[in-house]
Parts: sequence; structure tokens; C-alpha cells
Amino acid sequence: MQFRAGASNLTYLLEYPDRELVLRRPPFGVKAASAHDMRREVLIQNELRPHFPFVPRIIGFSDDQAIMDSDFYVMERIRGTILRRDLPEGISLSTEQARAIGISMIQGWVDLHSVDASILDSLNKGDGYVKRQIEGWSKRYRAALTDDVPDGEDVMKWLEQHQPLDVKQCVIHGDWRLDNLVLDLSESRLVGVLDWELATVGDPLMDLGSSLAYWINADDPVEFTNLRRQPSNAPGMPTRKDIVESYLELSGITCDDFTFYEVFGLFRLSVIIQQIWIRYRLGQTTNPAFADFGSAVTVLINRARNLMK
Repeated sequence: MQFRAGASNLTYLLEYPDRELVLRRPPFGVKAASAHDMRREVLIQNELRPHFPFVPRIIGFSDDQAIMDSDFYVMERIRGTILRRDLPEGISLSTEQARAIGISMIQGWVDLHSVDASILDSLNKGDGYVKRQIEGWSKRYRAALTDDVPDGEDVMKWLEQHQPLDVKQCVIHGDWRLDNLVLDLSESRLVGVLDWELATVGDPLMDLGSSLAYWINADDPVEFTNLRRQPSNAPGMPTRKDIVESYLELSGITCDDFTFYEVFGLFRLSVIIQQIWIRYRLGQTTNPAFADFGSAVTVLINRARNLMK
């Protein structure tokens, strides 16, 4: 059985009499040469698991194209609930549960960023993470630009001019969202973290800003709310402001103005969506879920522009 597919790698449930496993492989169709690196994901999870218990245990990896048309790996299944755009059928969240889930999510983030980055030394490119991210995502956006979205040059210029120095180097997830977290709803706590495709060694506030681009507050405008992928607007869930304040307090990191990181997160997400949008326009992917991605890019770029003001 295939788990609900997103725009990234594909996962399948493998059922046996005595246990359940999960197989993970790249998506079908044309994709960037450096993307969807299964071997890299396995390396990250194997190195991180002894220091961060929410990582699934890897069972095996294979690059034998005779078995499958791509590299793949198999990992243990962590049982629990994953909160996507809408709550699973028959499940509701009280205000207290939602608040507790938010606290657990933030604490898990702080714990991850506290792991000694030396365990992933092979991925550490040293100081200048913020600068490399601005340059890299700007290059990707320009390469994927289509004639129906903003050119984003003003946003890229603003990010370049307002970039701070790296706060520190730590292990970052790169895609920390409720729909990548496994929860025990009976205790409203985190039990697993999935999708380590974008994990690396980098700046923790960049990780925070990247993920907050997906976090929709209950009072956000409708065009932004329509992009929601997680129940972050449920009563009791923290707002983006709450998350930043709690994270800074728990981590001990100082940041007087989070605007740069929030603008970066919106721009980064717009690039991710634009890279899918151009593939859709070229017929390299036909998933109907991508049909409105061009308008989503426009919403995100305009939201970044408003924050810049």
C-alpha cells in the first residue's frame, strides 16, 4: 500500500505477520540529478538515530537497479498519527491537545538543533550557510522561472542585502512540519520524525523560517490559508509569533527581528513550488495536485514582499 503521496519521495507500507516496514524511493519521472538521494537519507538517519530517538530505524538500503528502477531503502514503521491538512476521520483535537502538540513540536525542534553537528561532518560546508542558501535558492528560482509568475528579483535583492551572519552550525531537518511528525495523540507528544531528505548541517533560524512558511494562522488572509497543508489553524495551536518566541526561549538563541528568516522561508517555498510548476507546465509530471502551483508561487512572493515593507 502506498502512503498518501506528496511532491517528494514515495513511501509504501510493507506488511508482514510479525511487523510493518516502510519502503522509500524517489518519485517517478524526470527529476534533478542531485535530488532524492536515498543513500544520503540513510546516512543522515543512521548517524542521527543514536542522538535523536525520533528517527526511524533503517533496515536496509539498495542501489541494485535489477531490484527496482531506482535506489531505495526500508525502515521501521513508527506507529502514531500524522496530522495533514484535515484531521483524520473520527479524530478531533481539543484546545489543550493542540497546545500540547505545539509545545512538543517546538521542544523536538530545539532538541534536534542541540545535537552535536560533528556527527554529520561530511555534510558540513562550514560558515556561510545563510549566504549559500540565498545564492542557491535564487539560482534555482531563476532557472525555473516561467512567464506566469513574478520574477522575484526584488525579493532576492532584499535577502542579499539583509542577510545576517550564521547563528551557529547544527543539525537541521529542512522540512519540519506537522505532516512530517508522528504523534501519540493519547499523550499529545512527538514519537517520530519523518522525511530527512533535506536535512543537513546549517543555521537553526533558517530551519525555523523555512518551516514557518507552511504554518498558517487562523487569522491569515484566504489566499494564504488556501495553501494550508497542516491543521496549524486549529484552536489552541501556536501562532508563528508564539513558535518563534517559544523556540528562542527554549534554545537560548537571541534574535531581535525575525523578518529576514520569515521572508527567506516564503521565498524558499516559492522556489520549491516553482520547480514543480515548471515540470508540470512542460508535461514532465501530470499530477493534478500541481495544477494551481503557479498561482501559489505568486501568493508566496507577494506575501514576502509585504513583509519586506
